Amino acid sequence: MFIYGYSFLKGNSIFQNNKSIYVVYQEVEGLIPGAKVSINGLNIGKISKIDFLPNTTRILVTMEVRKELDFSSESAAMLYETGLIGGKAISIIPLFDKQKVVQSGDTLKAQVKPGLTELINRQIEPLQLKIESMLSSADSLFSGVSNVLDNGTQTNLKNTLENLFITTNNLNKASIAVVKILDHNQEQLNATFSNIKDTSDNLKSITDSISNAQISYTLKQFTKTVEGLNQIVSTIELGEGTAGKLINDEKLYQNLAEASKELESLLSDFKNHPNRYVHFSLFGKKEKPYNKEEN
Repeated sequence: MFIYGYSFLKGNSIFQNNKSIYVVYQEVEGLIPGAKVSINGLNIGKISKIDFLPNTTRILVTMEVRKELDFSSESAAMLYETGLIGGKAISIIPLFDKQKVVQSGDTLKAQVKPGLTELINRQIEPLQLKIESMLSSADSLFSGVSNVLDNGTQTNLKNTLENLFITTNNLNKASIAVVKILDHNQEQLNATFSNIKDTSDNLKSITDSISNAQISYTLKQFTKTVEGLNQIVSTIELGEGTAGKLINDEKLYQNLAEASKELESLLSDFKNHPNRYVHFSLFGKKEKPYNKEEN
């Protein structure tokens, strides 16, 4: 009874025969003898032995499963994690083929399902690479900043900050002074704004008056005057009327030009020989005849 009870607690049955089947893995960390073997979560057996495959470093796992199971020997045995602290177990992914029912001594195909830790590591690895690259860039940046910010540069930067502080204080003082000026001249400013408003109202009144004036009538009269002037100019250009004849008559122009020349000659002769035109004698001197000069 003791032996039966011990075997029952370990998952063994001394009255039932099982099939011994095998699977080979490259690595089985976390898998121990006695771990369960299941199909779709139903326990169908256990791991009975784990050891090296002769003359290799691969791991041979021996499983004891129920004899009545008739899945195919082409089925796969997947190694998976049962939980963060639950270790590992094997789940059979069954294929059914009555011509290839699994028998004791058959070897199933090996599969490994990534565990939670491995999945996390896969997700973290790219992030780790990015963080390492970022830290390297930050280190290079800090090195460059350290090279740029030498003692002289640091001194200049401090002086710049001090000057900026002084400028800010001056601006604050100036703003305070402006506020005081505005407070002291509030009445004058109000009066100025009132005057501006009155001036604006007056300008508006003036513009309204101008807009209401008889501008259209004035423009019409001006248009009529311009038309009359155009008509007069056209008449003069056509040579009609006294002004047109005076302007357009070429003979009149020539006569005026000849008269002007004659007048110019007369004045010149009068200046050169005034005695010819003005005679004064106490004894009645005889008048000399007029002799025309050739030149």
